[in-house]
Amino acid sequence: MIQYFSLIDLVVGPLYLILIYFVSKSIQLRKIKDNPSYKYYLSGLFLKLLGGLAVCLIYVFYYGFGDTLNYFSDSAVISNLFLKSPTSALKFMLGPESELWYEFDDTTGYPMYFSDPHAIIVVKLTWLLCLFSFKSYIGMTFLLAWISFFPIWRFYQMLIREFPALIRLFAFALFFIPSVFFWGSGLLKDTITFSAVCLFASSYGIIMIQKKKYGQNIFLMLLSGLLLIWIKPYIFFALLPGTLLWFGGVQLSKMENKLVKALTTPFLLTISLAAGYFMLKMMSGFLGDYSLDNVLDKAMITQQDLKNDRYQGSSFDIGDFDSTVPGILAKMPAAINAALFRPYLWESNNVAMLISGIENLILMCLTIYLLIKLRVFNLFRLMFRHRILFFTVYFSLFFAFSVGLTTSNFGSLVRYKIPAIPFFVISLIIIWYTYKQLRLEDELSRKATPISSGPETASLNS
Repeated sequence: MIQYFSLIDLVVGPLYLILIYFVSKSIQLRKIKDNPSYKYYLSGLFLKLLGGLAVCLIYVFYYGFGDTLNYFSDSAVISNLFLKSPTSALKFMLGPESELWYEFDDTTGYPMYFSDPHAIIVVKLTWLLCLFSFKSYIGMTFLLAWISFFPIWRFYQMLIREFPALIRLFAFALFFIPSVFFWGSGLLKDTITFSAVCLFASSYGIIMIQKKKYGQNIFLMLLSGLLLIWIKPYIFFALLPGTLLWFGGVQLSKMENKLVKALTTPFLLTISLAAGYFMLKMMSGFLGDYSLDNVLDKAMITQQDLKNDRYQGSSFDIGDFDSTVPGILAKMPAAINAALFRPYLWESNNVAMLISGIENLILMCLTIYLLIKLRVFNLFRLMFRHRILFFTVYFSLFFAFSVGLTTSNFGSLVRYKIPAIPFFVISLIIIWYTYKQLRLEDELSRKATPISSGPETASLNS
């Protein structure tokens, strides 16, 4: 019988917390002299640890069941298997799981997610943390939260190199949004996939913007891409086209002739999206149910399942749709609205939903304000000013569309949409900052333009 909380948690948890603090504090003190953004390093990390601890407490003492408890239970089982037979545990890591079922017995316990190909990857990635934490649920969660913080910090560093004036705002977007550091910090798929998205985006950004360390960053992109395909393939669906659009935007920026650029833009963007389509088509064997041939049917089936009676009380409905491209696209506005801005305040029926509702209201107000302020034409103008917006805007909106389309339960929605929210907020921050820059440049340009008067005007009129 797996114990989620025991005396070992009261010992290992605080010990790891102290260790993490001193290691992180030393890193902060060493780096902050040359990089002022490190003033957010410790606070961002410890909010993530707090979020992980909150997930532990809520799932053990409030829900009493859930994915995070099952992941810990399976990790403890594999740790027991390792203590019984290290070679069997190694085979579990590297080989097909089906051949190892006979290795489990009453002394090791039996894994719950043995036949779930996406969930078992989480166990393969985390069971060593369980072993190193002496099978402490809290200790294991702290270790995972600590490790998963580094890709997010790496992405933050990539962003502030491009936008040094936005250190504080980017820190807020990535570290201080409550639902993000809560749902993105526990022993859950969402913690790993959000970090994988940040690792992919930071690596691609370093290649696109800084143009260095190509080998290392291509490897990290492949690694993070594989993690997403193994755990949540639909996130990779949202990532790939955005990266191609970013690449296309960079190529457009190199063109000096405005007419050629205007004529080339639709063609190049179409080519980028078509390349993404064919790449996903070629990867159908790896994507399984999420291949292009199956994904529309999968979306409809998933949405219908989450509308089941067992979810009543926290369910919502954007309406039925058929598994065709027109049927799916007709639901795009409702799906994006649901993912980014719901639950509304009046739809919140518990504390977690209320916090999410407040976040959503603030985000909706900011979005409406910017849309009114900028209008569509200026929005596209700003996107060409900073090509990273091709990636952040497309990924956040397409991912929100995917989640809003396939989710009809608020409890699931607030977890699944985690990768979209920081990237959407980052998009709003960059758009607003760039808009203010352009207004300032236009104002300075008007002041610098001389107004003809006196003799010169007279000679022109004569």
